[in-house]
Amino acid sequence: MSDESNEPGPIDYLVVEFPGSRMTGEGLPLLIDLVDRGIIRILDLIFVRKEQDGSVRGVELADLTGDSQLDLTVFDGVSSGLLGRDEIEDVSGVLEPGSSAGILVYENVWAGPFAAALRRGGGRLVANGRIPVQEILASLDAAESRA
Repeated sequence: MSDESNEPGPIDYLVVEFPGSRMTGEGLPLLIDLVDRGIIRILDLIFVRKEQDGSVRGVELADLTGDSQLDLTVFDGVSSGLLGRDEIEDVSGVLEPGSSAGILVYENVWAGPFAAALRRGGGRLVANGRIPVQEILASLDAAESRA
């Protein structure tokens, strides 16, 4: 295996809130597909629930799959140790009471070889960021209304 294929990609995280703790599992096959195709590698995946009193607790995968509609067992044991109590407390500040959330930390595997090639060519990353989807949609709506 070449050094290029071992080059780590950027690490990102997502926090997805499920109001009322209602999860359908609709996105799970797509997440699994991203992993299977080698586009991302899941480093951490945990679920939390914010109680009405504001306290936050971890939710076991078995608690989420009890209705047999969600099959999260493929993610059982996924933990790099990057997520700790402090990160869970930080997430609790953005959650509504009575909701649950999934916290996903993942590596963009596809970007590792690309970044290595750029560095070998003398390039260096000087800025990066992410445009929130809501901003993109608002811009597209605005452009459409002007047309």
